[in-house]
Amino acid sequence: MSHEKNTVRLHRVLRAPAERVYKAFLDADALCRWLPPYGFLGKMHHFDAKIGGGYRMSFTNFENGQAHTFETKFVELVPSDRIRHIDKFDDPNLVGEMDVTITLRTVLCGTDLTILQTGIPDVIPVEMCYHGWQESLLQLAQLVEHAIPNSP
Repeated sequence: MSHEKNTVRLHRVLRAPAERVYKAFLDADALCRWLPPYGFLGKMHHFDAKIGGGYRMSFTNFENGQAHTFETKFVELVPSDRIRHIDKFDDPNLVGEMDVTITLRTVLCGTDLTILQTGIPDVIPVEMCYHGWQESLLQLAQLVEHAIPNSP
């Protein structure tokens, strides 16, 4: 884990082709399945997978029904290679914009995935953000590292 203020860096190697991993970041249903951390449900309010487009999504706590909503704007989309987006929470207590860069690189056993997230609001402990990403990435692996019969 990086110790820079308001910054999280993550690295994983997934046993899946870069095309499939990229698709998981640009498919509304896929994001609702893997992005919310454990105990949260994802709801997509709108989705437009193009530069200048983006999505609006809520994470709802399954136990108490409390939700937080955020807006994502795509600023860079390079198929199977790189995604960069800016995220902003609706909550006025969570001020600022988060810059997220996802880099994919094809390796022998699949895809090398790195994520750099900067600008995390001061009130969110970085270690909590890092922990949430760890859970999300485990769910991403479950989605993309499949061996469905008769599937490419």
